[in-house]
Amino acid sequence: MSLSHSLRCVFAEASRPRGSRPNRHFHSSLRHHAKHTPKHPSVKASDLGVIQKSPAELYKPYTASEKAALAKRYTPAQLAAIEAGEAAIDVNDLASQGALRTDPMALKYVDDFATIRPVIDKPIRAPESNYDPNLRYKEEDEIVKDLSQWVENLDDDASPVEWMKFVDNTRLTVGKEEAELNPRSYLAPEIPKIIDPDTRFEAEDGISDGKAVDKYVARLIKQSGFTTQQISKFRVKCLISHRVVNQTRMGKIQSEYNLAVAGNGKGLLGIGEGKSTEPEDARRQASLAAIKNLQPIPMYERRTIYGDVKGKVGATELELMTRPPGFGIRCQSLIYEICKCVGISDLAARVTRARNPMNTVKATLQALLSQRIPDEVARARGKKLIDVRKVYYGGQV
Repeated sequence: MSLSHSLRCVFAEASRPRGSRPNRHFHSSLRHHAKHTPKHPSVKASDLGVIQKSPAELYKPYTASEKAALAKRYTPAQLAAIEAGEAAIDVNDLASQGALRTDPMALKYVDDFATIRPVIDKPIRAPESNYDPNLRYKEEDEIVKDLSQWVENLDDDASPVEWMKFVDNTRLTVGKEEAELNPRSYLAPEIPKIIDPDTRFEAEDGISDGKAVDKYVARLIKQSGFTTQQISKFRVKCLISHRVVNQTRMGKIQSEYNLAVAGNGKGLLGIGEGKSTEPEDARRQASLAAIKNLQPIPMYERRTIYGDVKGKVGATELELMTRPPGFGIRCQSLIYEICKCVGISDLAARVTRARNPMNTVKATLQALLSQRIPDEVARARGKKLIDVRKVYYGGQV
């Protein structure tokens, strides 16, 4: 290489701008100098509704049409009370505390306080002035006198409606009218009757929901209150089945022993035992006893248990441990079937010492019933439930 060529290269490099100096290209594809533009336009969070609106936008004052609709249902005094009550509450408090809860500890209903619940609400009693110590029932002569007076004043073209009005408006007592129509009572209000058809059952033996059932199932329906449809939806699993022998003076008597577990997959669990000379009878006894012994099991987020618990029956000791979502059920087969019946989806278990199957099932039920729920923790520590939820459960309970 000549000296002139090398000097020319040096001065050319020095005169080239810094921004235009090319970089090394190690890829086989062509270089794209133009700025890459996406195929689809960018979407703003405000268009998707992700950004939360301010409290003033969420809770706007009533419009003229809304006030006209409310005026059809409420009186002017009630409307004034509603507006005064809403004006006294800050919109920021409504946004932070007035939202409906969706956690497992939330109430299962929304009460508008328009109806009085006799079991929950304070009963509305008549005033003391309605009481009449001299109140008594009318005698037979007084009732006949009222009836004859009504017949004398009756028109010739009277209809049966007049008789119904007479029966409804005629008093049966002598004294204050308020004491008969709205008496003062210190008795507790009656508990309302259950109107849900799913929780009722027929009193006639062998019949439920209009269908004939077995006599054992009919007895279970009367004892538990479940319908045949609910009983058919329970998950029943026979976990243990083996032959047992009872030595008597007549010789050895063999029987079949069964241990079954039942649940609805939503927090109910029960175990039952049955023994009979016939295998089918033993299996039926265990299944019906398991449904009869159903008990509620506390569940955290409807998937796991509240903390780690232990159970011990005989020489069998086990420990049930809570696990995060998606962990699954990692334990032995007996505990796995119990978790499936109760509805637990995330759990780990460790069985130590003896592995007796019957004691393992009973110890699992004992451990599940020994959980400490947040209400008990709050009561024991003398704190409010919200404090325990915030400190021990991260406010997610």
